[in-house]
Amino acid sequence: MSVYLLSDELIFPDPELSNEDGLLAVGGDLSVERLLLAYSNGIFPWYSKESPILWWSPDPRMVLYPEKLKISKSLKSVINKNKFQVKFDFDFEKVISCCADVRRKNGESTWITDDMINDYINLHLEGFAHSVETYHNGKLVGGLYGVSIGKTFFGESMFHFINDASKLALYFLVERLKLWKFDFIDVQQDTKHLKSLGAELIPRKVFLSILHKSLKYETNRGKW
Repeated sequence: MSVYLLSDELIFPDPELSNEDGLLAVGGDLSVERLLLAYSNGIFPWYSKESPILWWSPDPRMVLYPEKLKISKSLKSVINKNKFQVKFDFDFEKVISCCADVRRKNGESTWITDDMINDYINLHLEGFAHSVETYHNGKLVGGLYGVSIGKTFFGESMFHFINDASKLALYFLVERLKLWKFDFIDVQQDTKHLKSLGAELIPRKVFLSILHKSLKYETNRGKW
């Protein structure tokens, strides 16, 4: 299937028109309005600094149901020792910057470009993007960020400087999402790491069906 070229108009093609790799469209921008429209339709941006903005909707889709998070013995030990402090939305800008920097320092490419960082900070200021931070002795050592709409959390990236620091952030995020009766976390990509945490693949049609039901609920905007 051909890839849809976006114009200035705020519109996306049907996600079912994505090609075999999940690529749906190219172009557009990362305005708050376009990002919210994309996520609400099961679409997310993922591209490199050298390429135009690429929009994806893979099939199948990797999701994590909050009640299915797998907690290892080592993570249980970390939780019980209570040596870390976990905060929500305390330093979103630092978290997203660390997610990008850690990948660069490891010699990996990153889709978290400077433009994306700035635009997701705008999404955070509008109350839709959130971060979870893990601190040890007052220093930020791990965390994650994502987007929340309705009863769905769209996970974007996570990082750690100390073992289990990002998993700890995920654990506390999941505990909060369970309390608020969220439907699932969209983790987008199929990886062994995410599977080890309890994430699973579901058909895109199922994903979109659950998502559309989830979006009927009011979004918990603002700082968490």
